[in-house]
Amino acid sequence: MKIIGITGTLGAGKGTIVDYLTKHHGFLHFSVRGYLTKIIEQRGMELNRDSLVAVANELREKNTPSFIAEELFREAQQAGKDCIIESIRTVGEINALRKQGNFYLFAVNADQKLRYTRIVERASATDKINFETFAENEAREMNSTDPNKQNLDACMKLADFTFTNNGSFDELYRQVDEALQTI
Repeated sequence: MKIIGITGTLGAGKGTIVDYLTKHHGFLHFSVRGYLTKIIEQRGMELNRDSLVAVANELREKNTPSFIAEELFREAQQAGKDCIIESIRTVGEINALRKQGNFYLFAVNADQKLRYTRIVERASATDKINFETFAENEAREMNSTDPNKQNLDACMKLADFTFTNNGSFDELYRQVDEALQTI
């Protein structure tokens, strides 16, 4: 059983990689966002990026920096198939998953303006923001010295495979296939 964690900047293509791996390579998908959304809905909170970040940080602070990823890993282990855990946002999550063995971290990035265009087009509940808010959200999540908070920059530096997604779907899929052949 292989576990692939996916990290990356906002709107870079994490979901596109997940779709490709599930539809064309038979991976099961476990989503940090989905896990947090359930909790936010149970609490009657508004579903937006601030709520996602706040609940994630709270759970990590109350438990461990790797708590959410470990919860999803347990679910993945029970499934017993190749799995994806999307989206890894702390170094603690990476360290905990590496200890499990057969873990590989994929990172994806793209030009900021292109990523903003993508999130506007996908129009999820958390994506209805202007460019300035998008850039502020990203800046907030890129670096932190608090192990319980998002640190995308550090996570991306720890990736086993890094993809640049400024082109077509096929270009991204080719990069993913090359990584899978290496694994």
